Amino acid sequence: MKIKTILIDDEPLAVAELEHMLKNHESIEVTAVSHEAHDAIDKIKRLRPDLIFLDINMPGKTGFDLLSDLDEAPEVIFVTAYDQFAIKAFDVNALDYILKPVNPERLAEAINRTDKKINRGRAASEKLTIQKRIFTKDGEQCFFVPLSEIFLIESVGNYARIHFQDKKPLLHKSLNYLEERLPEEFFFRASRQQMFNVSFVKNIIPYFSSTLQVELQNGIKIDISQRQSVKFKDKMGI
Repeated sequence: MKIKTILIDDEPLAVAELEHMLKNHESIEVTAVSHEAHDAIDKIKRLRPDLIFLDINMPGKTGFDLLSDLDEAPEVIFVTAYDQFAIKAFDVNALDYILKPVNPERLAEAINRTDKKINRGRAASEKLTIQKRIFTKDGEQCFFVPLSEIFLIESVGNYARIHFQDKKPLLHKSLNYLEERLPEEFFFRASRQQMFNVSFVKNIIPYFSSTLQVELQNGIKIDISQRQSVKFKDKMGI
């Protein structure tokens, strides 16, 4: 997937030169250019780019002022003729800081870093399907576990314990991370500590204080928190 990009610089020649150089990078799609901060803010809010190349010294508003006016900022690579802003640029979590005139090799380095970060973020946000398998290791044993065979996941600090068949290996992922990745039609977060596969539910039992308890096919019982019990009732239509 292309990285949607907006170029922002008050010098039209600088924008034209950078746009020409970016044509050598297939991952970058320049969706708009802007020579003025207010216009740039409007385009960022409307087009929602993944990345902006941003000059710092512009009339009216600086590049830093522009970023402060955004509710949600895309990734940023600063392109400027001045190096005294470098530290401040990284204070606002810029991906990179390139000095003018732009060196092609330096630009390629910045784009390579950008590709990795944006694609990593996209991968993390994509939901897995129930047909997918995940890799996990338990001592010397390695497993490719189909998601459809996992009936329970428990939080163990920064790890998650995966329950499938009679195995309980640890996965170096947090429960919060797995909740974002696993298909929500199958996996339900019972509490801060546990998540289960609804395909394995045998019984749903009313519990104290309007909470629920589920019994899995193997007899394991899981308490659902009060807040999550409301969501589970809605999910299951009960």
